[in-house]
Amino acid sequence: MRTRLYARRPWVLALALSAAAMWAPAAWAQPKPCAMVLMHGKWGHPNSLLAFGRQMEAACDTQSIEMPWSRRRSYDQPYPVAIAEIAARVKALRDKGYTRVLLAGHSFGANAALAYTATQGDADGLIALAPGHSPDNMYRRGVGKAAVDQARQMVAEGKGAEMLDMDDLNQGKSRTVRMRADVLLSYFDPEGLGHMPLTAAGFKKPVPFLWVIGTADSLYAAGAAFAFNKAPAHPASKYLVVEADHAGTPEVAAAQVLEWVKALP
Repeated sequence: MRTRLYARRPWVLALALSAAAMWAPAAWAQPKPCAMVLMHGKWGHPNSLLAFGRQMEAACDTQSIEMPWSRRRSYDQPYPVAIAEIAARVKALRDKGYTRVLLAGHSFGANAALAYTATQGDADGLIALAPGHSPDNMYRRGVGKAAVDQARQMVAEGKGAEMLDMDDLNQGKSRTVRMRADVLLSYFDPEGLGHMPLTAAGFKKPVPFLWVIGTADSLYAAGAAFAFNKAPAHPASKYLVVEADHAGTPEVAAAQVLEWVKALP
């Protein structure tokens, strides 16, 4: 019956299509509930959190971002530029209508989530999966210490653009990396943006904060006092321990992380 009506009166169909066109933009502009920016670990790549991200899709749309410490980029930009890259992604998601934007990082990516919250403070929560990269620990052990001291001197002398080699450490594995002196100092200064106790204490505001650590992780023994307890308290924050090593923590903890995300107020 309706087909015959439209066929005999084309203006009826045209009016219906016109109304649909008017309402469609309003529908597209409706707020979206949640997005999550995923940040990989040291020497990794965006696909490192692919399995974890798939599970998070039950609560949030996820986007992976390649960070300057990836194997391909090899510290091509200093830490403040990495923060700016995250900020650009957060803003793009806000512009798309997402009302909640979370940061989730593994290892060095978790380190970056803390640094971002201390310097920008505009994310709605962060998930630190097996937090890693401890420049203060490396410096105290003498790993890369000479390079850090030299980089500090070069930056002070206005030679930050010159290149330096240093031995980088990642979960017991060492690798020689080459980068600008100012870039090196930005990541490996023991009291800089990479020092998680400092950035946790410097959060711009209390936000939901999930710290996930495996019992076989080298940072497990440090406990919540290392950095988690230094962050401003929030009722939704949680220190989560799982039976996993450093690399396996995201996959092992994914179901509990998803539960935490769904329970956020």
